[in-house]
Amino acid sequence: MAEIRATYLLPKWLKSYRRQWLPGDATAALIATMMLVPQALAYGTLAGLPPHIGLYAGLFPLIGYALFGTSSVLSVGPVAVLALMTASAVSPIAPPGTDAYIEGTILLAALSGVFLLAMGLLRLGALSNLLSHPVINGFVSGAATLIILGQVGPLLGVESSGNTLVQLISVTISDLETINPFTATVGVTAVAMLICARLGLARLARRLGLNESGAKLLARVAPMLVLLLAITLAYFLHWDEHLEVVGSIPAGLPKLGLPAINWGLTYQLLLPALIIALLGFAESLSVAHAIAQRRGERLDPNAELFGLGAANLASAFSGAFAVTGSFARTAINDEGGAHTPLSGVMAALLMVLVLLFLTGLFEQLPLCVLAATIIVTAANLIDVKGFVHNWRYDHADGSAMAGTFLGVLMFGVEAGIGLGIALSFATLVWRSSRPHIAVVGRVSGTEHFRNVLRHTVETRPQILFLRIDESLFFSNISAVEDRLLSELKRHPDIRHLVLILSSVNRIDGTALERLFQVNRDLKSRNICLHLSEVKGPVLDRLSRSKLLGQLTGRIFLSTYIAELALRQDTQQEPQAGQT
Repeated sequence: MAEIRATYLLPKWLKSYRRQWLPGDATAALIATMMLVPQALAYGTLAGLPPHIGLYAGLFPLIGYALFGTSSVLSVGPVAVLALMTASAVSPIAPPGTDAYIEGTILLAALSGVFLLAMGLLRLGALSNLLSHPVINGFVSGAATLIILGQVGPLLGVESSGNTLVQLISVTISDLETINPFTATVGVTAVAMLICARLGLARLARRLGLNESGAKLLARVAPMLVLLLAITLAYFLHWDEHLEVVGSIPAGLPKLGLPAINWGLTYQLLLPALIIALLGFAESLSVAHAIAQRRGERLDPNAELFGLGAANLASAFSGAFAVTGSFARTAINDEGGAHTPLSGVMAALLMVLVLLFLTGLFEQLPLCVLAATIIVTAANLIDVKGFVHNWRYDHADGSAMAGTFLGVLMFGVEAGIGLGIALSFATLVWRSSRPHIAVVGRVSGTEHFRNVLRHTVETRPQILFLRIDESLFFSNISAVEDRLLSELKRHPDIRHLVLILSSVNRIDGTALERLFQVNRDLKSRNICLHLSEVKGPVLDRLSRSKLLGQLTGRIFLSTYIAELALRQDTQQEPQAGQT
């Protein structure tokens, strides 16, 4: 019985694990760890914490996700955007780096984990659709821009603080007189090296005979190589005498446990924690879906909520900050040959070795090189192509993305994401309030009805067919009524108005009352109102009202049947060739 219970508790991927997958998982874990270490140090700094806490965020969260998550390659851990959101949420409460600040970041991660687990229990995986993709892109691009501006100070050796574009620029410019030339030289050189590695290292490696996948992997671990080079030079050339370095990093594993519960602090962090949970889930799921579709795998959004919730709780218990899936490390996991979440577990074991034996190696790491790593990584998150594409395809999506981007820059990350959510709903309401309505006619010799503006169709002067391509509710029924009145003016001879409701999935109470008014108005004009292609659930609701009993016309199963029946009533020849 105990053996059966233990088997039940094992994750699905472990039950069906194959021995031949082990080399791929091990290789991916090694390469991902080489990428994770510099990112963890950098994002810990970005979150306003000692750098080694970033390493803690790359340890137990990997195991927590592996127990419940369904993606075979998703790499969960510290990411730039959540690090910035953590700093934005907690810095108004306590000075960065203090015990109170660290307590706030831990509590924020715990609350995010609780929210994610609660959403998983309630099976709210569909909440990933709460934010539209353009809004997420706008938020990430805005946050990445703030990250870059915030790291210009450490890169040049000057002070830099603030949560908005204006604050960051004004503080940095005012302190440019105190720039450290040596720090600036090292920092800018590191930026140049990282950019060259990102843009040209893979191409150079291919020319030297390395295969495609190997060249990509080399380019992705370039930040680790740059950091190792900087550490080596700093150690032998005593750079710590001329610029700031990371300094002492405590060796050993993090102590497990949560700080004492502070209800006042909990109340202050509830909204930021919910926002971090939603945004982290949406970002993580989009990354995992992109890889899963290419691999032919299926994801369970509700299980992903459990996985991310467990990861954030694990991060909190290990004294770290909020985490989610990383696009860059997930991509490198995929390219490295990962088959299952075991690669994440093995990466966590490698992080144990780093924390136990290699922390001293990073003590000579210049902070300006860490800033360079953050800047180059964040620059890759700014989606200029996405903005151009969204604007060309749909101005509403482009406006929502631009509005969110500017909101983050001008008002900060929390206000920016709030604005993004508002813009998502505003875009939805705006589109729904302007439903597409088409006058249709029958294609000659067929039973098909098409838009008179797009096809050559037959129409009849006494019969008007209108197709409504949207559900009817309070925000769009006025637009529908206005269109009906305008069509009545354009067709003064009609005696039958047929509303084609094939695309209408719901009619709310406000829309129902207005349909009563339309029916009465048409009756006063001696025009019969007919309904065609009404869906079953909609018809069931209408049958519970008095509209069907008062309807001046009939309900038809198909528009073709409606035309046949009404043509016999009117006995009018069709007008052919309308376009």
